[in-house]
Amino acid sequence: MTNERREPATTADERTMLEGWLDYHRQTLAWKCEGLTDAQLRTAAVEPSELSLMGLVRHMAEVERGWFRKVLVAEDAGPIYFTEEDPDGEFHLSESDTWEEAYGTWQSEIETARRNAARFGLDDISEGKHRRTGERFNLRWLYTHMIEEYARHNGHADLLRERVDGATGD
Repeated sequence: MTNERREPATTADERTMLEGWLDYHRQTLAWKCEGLTDAQLRTAAVEPSELSLMGLVRHMAEVERGWFRKVLVAEDAGPIYFTEEDPDGEFHLSESDTWEEAYGTWQSEIETARRNAARFGLDDISEGKHRRTGERFNLRWLYTHMIEEYARHNGHADLLRERVDGATGD
């Protein structure tokens, strides 16, 4: 695996720092998936878990969409992979699911997230609300939450990658 991630500058301003760490963790997940076949990317950790690297990427596409489209700008963006009947649909992969589609969708959601966030200051409150709690969030909270979300799932990705081909790395 190659590593082209860049940590933000240690003296960056707050927004640059938050955006830098979020991008660092986005790059980490992509790095953990690098060089694997679709079959390897669909490989689950251990039964009964259905957690896979491709599933994590699809999940993060949903998470990016949820926070930066639905909550931040109140866009009526429906789910990508899950349904009411299958709330964990992003993790339920079939042989027809491809890395090309999952990666492309994830990158598209990241680009939309960046565009939407650029319209807000860190203290600006979201136009939309959380679907369960009805709460609104400032952009700072969203960035911090997304860094936490990626960091947690990158830990899963470390273990999944090691299971698939033995590759390890920070």
